[in-house]
Amino acid sequence: MTLLGGLDLVAAVVATGSFVRAGERVGLTQSGVSRAVARLEDQVGVRLFDRNARAVTLTDEGRRFHDQVAPLLGALADAVDNAAGSAGRVRGRLRVNVDAFFARYVLAPRLGAFLASYPELELEVIARVGLPGRSSGDAPGNLIADGFDIAVRFGEPQPSSLIARKLLASRIITCASPGYLARRGRPRHPRDLAGDHEAIMFVDPQAGRPFEWDFHQGRKRLTNVPVHGRLVVNDVATAVGACLAGHGIAQLMELGNRELVTSGALVELFPRWHDEMFPLYVLHPSRHLPPAKVRAFLDFVVASASSAS
Repeated sequence: MTLLGGLDLVAAVVATGSFVRAGERVGLTQSGVSRAVARLEDQVGVRLFDRNARAVTLTDEGRRFHDQVAPLLGALADAVDNAAGSAGRVRGRLRVNVDAFFARYVLAPRLGAFLASYPELELEVIARVGLPGRSSGDAPGNLIADGFDIAVRFGEPQPSSLIARKLLASRIITCASPGYLARRGRPRHPRDLAGDHEAIMFVDPQAGRPFEWDFHQGRKRLTNVPVHGRLVVNDVATAVGACLAGHGIAQLMELGNRELVTSGALVELFPRWHDEMFPLYVLHPSRHLPPAKVRAFLDFVVASASSAS
């Protein structure tokens, strides 16, 4: 196997996490894959993979190597497509890692139409369950090494080599159910939350403690408003469900939850203090000419975000 073939094989192993499945992609047996990887490791002088009976994972050296060569392989693939006159064809396998909240409320209803437009495309959507909040939390710089083509994240992205494009910014609204307000009374100002009220807290995945509660009204700021609560979550759906059930007051994104307020299922408590915004970004590897499948999905996400905001 040539050096280029060996690099393609490494990419296949990273994408599938298995010598067997990688071999199925490139037409080799498991032992053939193992020998080819061993030869490549001899050529580059480092061990690329940790192997055991349950999984195949990149070593630290292998991750750095793959991060460097993956964009080059993509560029070569683009050059081949261009030479063949098929750069505009959306085809092949596309792996995307998407915030679970955005995937459920914005993308899922539109995915069928997107796939119908591109019958040669195989799409794998991996939802990142957790907090769409003030930090990305899961290092999107590992996107390439983890075998993804695109990521969609709430919060300001961490510095990395990825191209980051802001799609939208959602207001943060403070809500409670009518049942909760009937029992505990309605706070009239954010400072009233320091009284006898139960807050549903979000945990900061980096700090390991609940986020502070801030309120914005134009240029006015109320920071670190004292609240207390016995329920701490890291998932929007859990927070919404607990809020609807009357457990407490929650700070939620307006995106995906405005209908609950409009219908009366939730009450927005401080409509004059809802100017805090959270951004949504799409991230992808830095390439001069991204593949047609990446361009198509980027256009799809941008259009979906625009219609949802």
